[in-house]
Amino acid sequence: MKRLLLLVGFIVVVGAQANDEYLDFNVTEIDRIEELEFGFSKYSSNLNPLLVGLTLIRGADSGAVCLDGTLPGYHLHRGHGSGANSWLIQLEGGGWCNNVRTCVYRKKTRRGSSNYMEKQLQFTGILSDKAQENPDFFNWNRVKLRYCDGASFSGDGQNQAAQLQFRGERIWRAAIADLKSKGMRYANQALLSGCSAGGLAAILRCDEFRNLFPGSTKVKCLSDAGLFLDTADVAGGRTIRNLYNGVVQFQSVKNNLPRMCTNHLDPTSCFFPQNLISQIKTPLFIVNAAYDSWQIQSSIAPKSADPSGFWHECTLNHAKCTPSQMRFLQGFRDQMLRVVRGFSMSRHNGLFINSCFAHCQTERQDTWFADDSPVIRKKAVAIAVGDWYFDRAEVKLVDCPYPCDKSCHNLVFR
Repeated sequence: MKRLLLLVGFIVVVGAQANDEYLDFNVTEIDRIEELEFGFSKYSSNLNPLLVGLTLIRGADSGAVCLDGTLPGYHLHRGHGSGANSWLIQLEGGGWCNNVRTCVYRKKTRRGSSNYMEKQLQFTGILSDKAQENPDFFNWNRVKLRYCDGASFSGDGQNQAAQLQFRGERIWRAAIADLKSKGMRYANQALLSGCSAGGLAAILRCDEFRNLFPGSTKVKCLSDAGLFLDTADVAGGRTIRNLYNGVVQFQSVKNNLPRMCTNHLDPTSCFFPQNLISQIKTPLFIVNAAYDSWQIQSSIAPKSADPSGFWHECTLNHAKCTPSQMRFLQGFRDQMLRVVRGFSMSRHNGLFINSCFAHCQTERQDTWFADDSPVIRKKAVAIAVGDWYFDRAEVKLVDCPYPCDKSCHNLVFR
């Protein structure tokens, strides 16, 4: 039976054909990123969701502040029982800002100021406290680190004229220090995860996170929808490379990028996961939709590369893509699979690349673990990640090309 959930800013259709979910495209970029990343997580249909309060990090004396100078924060729900000494750190996503205009706009939103952050967040998906929703991590200490710097927790500079603080790297360090003082230093198991820009951050910080703990601690990393490709747009331009170059230069990211990469590549190239993942020493799991909705809309076919609007309908609804457009998107999937080929050779790493039009699948209950969750070879994302983390099985799951997967929760905009 088809259910309609009327939510703030968009409509989600549950039980529609192929589990398509309809979202409003005519919103601000910040709000659209919210929709892409959270969907049910932010507007859960769960009648009894876990609400977790915001804790501000009193690290302003170290310069750890959001874009507007306010204190950063996180949400922590304590573990118990067998998970009392296990820690999951989830890095929030939400795009980037790469110049004065975009960063000044951003600092007046939850993505740039704790003044606008929700005082409570729902914890669902990988953050859920219910075993039936999150079988392997439900009783861990689970943390959501809020994202208010606009450079994937990696910048360290300022623009005094525009009253902008680029302190993502200091926010990361202050948060880690605060959490260690609250018991994380004694962790026997730890997982650093993140979604979207937070998924990129999880890759950038993975080995550093490993080094926070003694060798006896089991430490791994998970990147969800963080595999942003250095790819050409439909006009042959380099939209996402230009964006990343702006972020790296404007927010003084260069000195906080992994040295293993900057030793031989330019800083902008080292902001792309494809140039990092095969060199990371810590076990890493990548969850990504082969037809990532954000990348299709903002990297492959943004308005700037498609002034005639030829791609507009296709970016909103995959069912409206022409055969030639689908061939282009299949080429994007092929590029993604080439990028992870070497990475997947390591038995320590894991993969879940499903052929869906989606973005972020670990924090949303419907895509993480539910009766109709997306699956590859009958494994939901939660089971795949759990099998990999606890070494129950080697997990290298790559879907067949669209349209073969009928379990997808595809995003459709209107």
